[in-house]
Amino acid sequence: MLKDREPYLIRNIGGILSLVLFIKIAGYFSITDIKIITQIFKVILRVGMTLTVILILRKLKSYGCVNILQLKNSMGLILYVLYLILGFASFAWSTDPKYSALQWFMTFESFVFVYYFFVVVYTVNIFYPHKKINLVQLFVKSIFPIILIFIIGSFVLPDFFYREMRGGEEIRLGGWIMNPNELGMLASMLGALAYVYLIDVKGKQKIFPILAMIGALVILLLTSSRSSLIGFLLIIGLLIFKSENKKLKIALFAMMIIVAPLAINMIIFKDGGGVEEVMSMTGRLPFWTALLNEGIIKEPFFGYGFMRINYTDYFQGLNTYPGKMTHNTFMQVLMNLGFVGLFIALFQVIFTIRNFFINKGNDYGHFFIAMVIPVMINSFTEFGIFGDANYGILFWQFLIFLFLFEKRTFLTSIEKAWMSKFNHNVLS
Repeated sequence: MLKDREPYLIRNIGGILSLVLFIKIAGYFSITDIKIITQIFKVILRVGMTLTVILILRKLKSYGCVNILQLKNSMGLILYVLYLILGFASFAWSTDPKYSALQWFMTFESFVFVYYFFVVVYTVNIFYPHKKINLVQLFVKSIFPIILIFIIGSFVLPDFFYREMRGGEEIRLGGWIMNPNELGMLASMLGALAYVYLIDVKGKQKIFPILAMIGALVILLLTSSRSSLIGFLLIIGLLIFKSENKKLKIALFAMMIIVAPLAINMIIFKDGGGVEEVMSMTGRLPFWTALLNEGIIKEPFFGYGFMRINYTDYFQGLNTYPGKMTHNTFMQVLMNLGFVGLFIALFQVIFTIRNFFINKGNDYGHFFIAMVIPVMINSFTEFGIFGDANYGILFWQFLIFLFLFEKRTFLTSIEKAWMSKFNHNVLS
């Protein structure tokens, strides 16, 4: 098929998928404090983008792009499906079945989105190799506009984009749109992916990823997210260590030396909290202790139901603050689905990371590192990969599917005939 005769969808597929992912991520933000409007906004954007990728795939098939993909056997994927099945079954014993169902269907919906998104990406890469989609660049182009909106908003509408915390003693970027730590995780991921983007391009192409890295650092400072800053520094350190570019190593190492004092001050001495506050995980450790001593012992095997941590909406220990979520994704799944659910979740994570080590030589090895560290660090302090619906779950599902698609070895004569209309390399 000649390039100048290609359909509009194919000519602009990279930009279209970047826009789809941008809108999908934006669907996790709150545009107002009016609950019903926020819920409608989120449903339209999230479900709308899932339907969009399904329609894109159908359109590709109408061009003759037959489905020649299959999924490799993966314990990580099997265990995640088992986690979803257990979560669905928990509606029967949930302390609030409606809330459990809402959270479950949002998690399942993003799972469906990621599956079809990958099918579209791999189908395009196979049938239209000159339009090959690079996931690193696609994610940077999708996330950077969100970061840019928050930076501009912090100047134009500070009352809307900032949130007062600790009785007004602390002001953090995020407002009521998004939890500052979740926004920090997004910035940390953008910075790391922009670095991977940077080392893969030359000349003027480096300008965009450099701007993305600067934007990510600005957000990290404005959100004052300790965990996100730690994650970003850790990823950059690992990627610098793996880099063969000596000049880039020296430049980034020098940058880290400059940033280190600021990072230490932000992590340890933020707001005068000191080492004691850091060691208590800003009050989280007493809450987790109470959950173990006073909460899970009442429902140890299967928990309180999907995304429920108590018989009521909040859990409060004898000597802790009340909380609706646990601020730790593994503690969350323990309370939701008991020790059975925790066992499944832990092994699911182990096998997903194991899959990375099996495929670490893959082109997307750095992509995995840049995404998994911010998501996992966030999981120890916030919603995380097994918590209430958030884009951390979405990103984790991307990592589950990342290395699992491959071309089928057996093709029918009809499939071969269709593919012969494209590049002969498809058959190789």
